[in-house]
Amino acid sequence: MKNLKIIAMIPARMGSQRVPKKNLRLINGKPLIYYAVQSAKAAGCFDEIYINSESEIFREIAEELGIKFYKRPEVLSSNSAINDDFAIDFIKNISGDLLVQLLPTSPLITSLEISNFVSEAASGKWDTLISTNNHQIACIYDEKPINFLQMEPHRSSQEMAPVSSYATVLMAWGYENFKSNMKQYGFAYHGANGRVGYFQIAGLSSIDIDNEEDFKLAEVALAYRESKIFLKKEYYSSKKTGHSEKNVEDILKKDGVLDCNFSHENRPIINLEKVILSKDRSKSWSDRLINTENNSATLISQLPGEGNRLHYHPDWNEWWYIVDGTWEWLVEGESFVVSKGDLVFIQKGKWHKITALGNKPAIRLAVSKDQVAHIYKSNTQKD
Repeated sequence: MKNLKIIAMIPARMGSQRVPKKNLRLINGKPLIYYAVQSAKAAGCFDEIYINSESEIFREIAEELGIKFYKRPEVLSSNSAINDDFAIDFIKNISGDLLVQLLPTSPLITSLEISNFVSEAASGKWDTLISTNNHQIACIYDEKPINFLQMEPHRSSQEMAPVSSYATVLMAWGYENFKSNMKQYGFAYHGANGRVGYFQIAGLSSIDIDNEEDFKLAEVALAYRESKIFLKKEYYSSKKTGHSEKNVEDILKKDGVLDCNFSHENRPIINLEKVILSKDRSKSWSDRLINTENNSATLISQLPGEGNRLHYHPDWNEWWYIVDGTWEWLVEGESFVVSKGDLVFIQKGKWHKITALGNKPAIRLAVSKDQVAHIYKSNTQKD
């Protein structure tokens, strides 16, 4: 590698048809071509870096970014000109041993990938090195299977041989082999008569901008990468791993409320104050006041430090009215303190529990429905 003069060429013509002037299009405030130039410079493996274009505006960008500019003939920027044409023109006019072509339309290529690619290209094993993407899934060409058989059982994708496609973001050619192929065959892009190697590109680096949707994807990906805020891996945890309880009296007793009274249900008028005054305030108690096919209302009093067990309701919303005292309300790990006069709403699917605080009994009116499923974590009592 030390004995080779390695040249980076970034082609950038103005005449793009699908996205006009795409190499000048701003992404996060910088022209698209900026990202390829910066990655090439950061790779630290090139003797010279050139922008190759027919347009003088790219000379201005090259000078601003501290690299060189090669002005190709106008004819080599037409729609009919192919990669072989402008590459051989460049090779004939810029001396070197190894030409590495870096496309500006893949702005998320990293300096490390460029460096590793160049190391492989300069290893002496290849005359041409081509960047590729692997696709390990069932693939078809010309309506025929490539890596699977129509007359075979289904196989999972990880068992299939990967199929590669050109990434094109990075191509490398030895000067002499390229010139020889062009002289003998009139083409050299795919390697022609030479040793051809393939270098896999993966992840964000494989994003290639050809249309407006690609620009949107690249802009989001670049903003995410440059923010340096990488989200930690999180996974959905099933709430269905616990056990279900529905009997209200059993649930209350497991919560420490042993004195449960259901004799006041559905009276036309019930005075809460009279019910409370009739109770022994030295222990926990409950009194179910309403129980119909539509809803239920249970008055519950617990001593400081007592409460219910952590649970959630998969298909029912409930609410509580705080009649007296102070409670700590825990919902999805977030703690709130509620007191007399507060109304507490518990959305279905949310883990919650409530614990009496202070130095006197706390009383709440729990409004729900009979036989509503309470899901508890396995072997959990008072969390």
